Amino acid sequence: MLKEFKEFAMKGNVVDMAVGIIIGAAFGTIVKSLVDDVLMPPIGLMLGDVDFSNLFVVLKEGITPGPYETVALAAEAGAVTMNWGVLINNIISFIIVAIAVFFVIKGINNMRKEEEAAPETPPEPSNEEKLLTEIRDLLKR
Repeated sequence: MLKEFKEFAMKGNVVDMAVGIIIGAAFGTIVKSLVDDVLMPPIGLMLGDVDFSNLFVVLKEGITPGPYETVALAAEAGAVTMNWGVLINNIISFIIVAIAVFFVIKGINNMRKEEEAAPETPPEPSNEEKLLTEIRDLLKR
């Protein structure tokens, strides 16, 4: 049973999948930073100095009554909030990841098409074939 598990764990597909998951997680943190730190601040400025991560609706007041300036202050007070600004950030992150994956898959498909379209050159004839061809040509004369 241990041998079977070792064979399963060392199969190419399992290792490739593990590498893909690790790379995907790292890519996710890059996209999150891109959205939170690069894209959303200028968009928030254009919309009137809005920080999307702090757009929320208070559903239930906390121990300390509101208004709360940030989600963190609301959570600290024990308020129940609906954080719709975080949803907007996550939707933008998803769109960026989807576009990146689309371009990766498109590139892979284009490479596959080029490989399929490239005509195969016949292999160089062996020495025996060359010699037989010469003999045939001599016999024809």
